Amino acid sequence: MSDDQTRVQEFFTARAADWDSRFPDDGPAYAAAVAELGLKAGDRVLDAGCGTGRALPPLRAAVGPSGVVLGADLTPAMLREAVRAGHNRDGALLLTDVAALPLRSHSLDAVFGAGLISHLASPAENLCELARVVRPGGVLALFHPIGRAALAARHGRALTPDDLRAEPNLRPLLAGSGWRMTSYVDEDSRFLALAVREH
Repeated sequence: MSDDQTRVQEFFTARAADWDSRFPDDGPAYAAAVAELGLKAGDRVLDAGCGTGRALPPLRAAVGPSGVVLGADLTPAMLREAVRAGHNRDGALLLTDVAALPLRSHSLDAVFGAGLISHLASPAENLCELARVVRPGGVLALFHPIGRAALAARHGRALTPDDLRAEPNLRPLLAGSGWRMTSYVDEDSRFLALAVREH
């Protein structure tokens, strides 16, 4: 396992048990972001870096019983919390790195990534891997239940121009990884960038 993977696992393992209780009011923001994916009954969707599985219920509701919902995470402790919360009933949980997904190319209609991009070891390569598993015309949502400024303040730091989620950085990063950004919202109450998988 790489140092980056180990760091991510250590970070989230230490926080897994109380993760959901620390952010109890995020549910509506997750549901609203999932709604913007435009999923239909029968679609196949991946929650990349699913953590405790908070997005899995709205994803399941969006694709219905005929759809496929997958939750992938690198940290066993987060997946254990997802099972404890019963979210494994909403989707299949995969212990895997989004850098090397055990999925066929073009097998998904959409990817949802909450709080994902800042934890990617190689963002360009990892976004290419997400593009690999999504069909042309499929959708990617990069989401956070609070905006960049609010998140920086929560962590006691200032926003910097090199922030990956800043639009001037994110748009070309996505474009170079097989995605075309279609919308970008960065407000105190949420961050949401939507992109379409190019052909």
